[in-house]
Amino acid sequence: MEKIRVLVVDDHTIVRDGICALLALTGDMEIVGEAANGEEALDKVGELMPDVVLMDINMPVMGGLEATRRIHDEFPSIKVLALTQYDDKEYVFPIIEAGASGFISKTSASSDLGLAVRSVFQGDSFLSPSVARLLVKEHQLGGKGQDRSDSYGQLTTREKEVLKLTADGCTIREIAEELIISPKTVEGHKTNLMTKLGIHSNADLIKYAVRKGIITI
Repeated sequence: MEKIRVLVVDDHTIVRDGICALLALTGDMEIVGEAANGEEALDKVGELMPDVVLMDINMPVMGGLEATRRIHDEFPSIKVLALTQYDDKEYVFPIIEAGASGFISKTSASSDLGLAVRSVFQGDSFLSPSVARLLVKEHQLGGKGQDRSDSYGQLTTREKEVLKLTADGCTIREIAEELIISPKTVEGHKTNLMTKLGIHSNADLIKYAVRKGIITI
């Protein structure tokens, strides 16, 4: 029987080692490669053509959100399974919208990992229980109080702060110091807000901020 070919993407070596060790125990999966960021992942996908990409979200150079979007656009037959410690809606919804076939939290039981990989490989979706509960809750609320036709209304308060500071010309480190969060967290918020707004460059982000009256020039 042919094994499921998996590419593991995470910026922490010890995490990648743990994931690879767990998947090796399944017997029906083969780790064909590893990557430490989204840019490396894209190179490895083109070279190795895995069946499933196990993708972290917050990574340096290129985050998992942008990498997922590009893999979905350029290699639509390859499945992406998001694996991250964050399971709130500001991470879940954007990665699913970007094309991920599933989302599993790093707090999930280790036995769920193999099940998740098999599910997305077979063309199904997979959501860890905490994420499934989140989606049910969001559906029940029906997006009350939020104008879904307005992309800006979909941003979290923190994402709006990062948007304004970025448009004002602040660097990632300056934003981190201003908001008292880590640079990596800033990068995650920036990636998420740009995906929600459909913006792919700082120049377009600034133009958007001017149009919305967030900043003036």
